[in-house]
Amino acid sequence: MTAHDGFTVETANGVATITLDVPGKLNRVSMEARDELAAVFEQLGRDDAVRAVVIGGAGETFTAGGDVAAFLERSPEELSRLAWNVAAPERCPKPVVAALRGYVFGVGLELALACDFRIAADDLQLALPEVKLGMIPGSGGTQRLARLIGLGRAKDVIMRGRRIGAAEALALGLVTEVVGPAELEGAVRRLLEELAELSPLALATAKRVLDAAYDAPLHVGLEIEGLAYGMLRMSDDFREGVEAFVEKRKPKFRGR
Repeated sequence: MTAHDGFTVETANGVATITLDVPGKLNRVSMEARDELAAVFEQLGRDDAVRAVVIGGAGETFTAGGDVAAFLERSPEELSRLAWNVAAPERCPKPVVAALRGYVFGVGLELALACDFRIAADDLQLALPEVKLGMIPGSGGTQRLARLIGLGRAKDVIMRGRRIGAAEALALGLVTEVVGPAELEGAVRRLLEELAELSPLALATAKRVLDAAYDAPLHVGLEIEGLAYGMLRMSDDFREGVEAFVEKRKPKFRGR
């Protein structure tokens, strides 16, 4: 396990687990932690021994948000670029799973929105409360939330600083599964086991195509999809998948 500013990283059995951990401050994410998280995700993305990444919070909450007072210590130019660091899970070529419970506020929700999968405990509370401080979400929250749930619903959440519980988050598609707090770890583990059976190359390519073409015109998205499909045709994993299917056996993917 390695310790960073406000979080730890532990790797075992092909899974890197990032745990936000700031006792007594509801796992607050400092400005320094944003930079370090971005660097860690970049490193994990290049590590062939890592097949997936999980990000969660220590104790009974994910994070109540960022270090509010520190925003007054940074220049407007610095604050205008906060979204780059928080987008690190999205840039990571590995599947990234957010394990959410308790408070998921501000930058915490923005981090979760940049992940590929969000599994939640039923004590979940999501919010982007920045408007109540005379500010707006500035780390991707306005853009990712609107793309996930639609413009009207995003305005209702952001412009009121409204909290969303687990049931509503599931209905809106903000989370993919809701379980009891004691079952959260098991639900995440089941998803990781499922992903571990799949081709790392196919997963990375699917993630890249989906993210790159999501808001592109249809003809552009189809072109990107087609090029990626043709590229995968040349991979060892695809050949292994086809041969395993024909031979009625379990494939052994190697990510190349």
